[in-house]
Amino acid sequence: MTRWLSEEEQAVWRAYLEVTATQLELFDSDLRASSGLPLTDYEILVMLSESPGQAVRMSELAEKVIVSRSRLTYRVDRLAELGLVERVEVANDRRGVLAKITESGTAALVAAAPGHVEKARELIFDCITTDELETLGSILEKFAAAYERPS
Repeated sequence: MTRWLSEEEQAVWRAYLEVTATQLELFDSDLRASSGLPLTDYEILVMLSESPGQAVRMSELAEKVIVSRSRLTYRVDRLAELGLVERVEVANDRRGVLAKITESGTAALVAAAPGHVEKARELIFDCITTDELETLGSILEKFAAAYERPS
């Protein structure tokens, strides 16, 4: 039997959808305007920059970013054409390929980061109190735990 949403739940659900879609669109358009990087590319560069050796297996990267595997391949190819990422074969693994951020990719990320952080402050953190931040963090952890993928 279907457990329908209450009026309150439905209102929250619709607000959640509207806010997340709008925020993603605003982050993307702001990054594109200020740095030329779409949000997805920025996210890929961040993941690579924060990884050991600043490189990640393509299969692992696909699990971490918010795009499909085919879309990730396209984005990494585009970043490689721009000289921001390079593909590196994994020694002793014919099928293994790493995506590795280049010096130019690091420079692009460093240039884009301050504006992106400011937009995050404007759209999220300046809108809530310290207590609300703690509550939001707790809620997001619960959401993430509900769909964690097995390792």
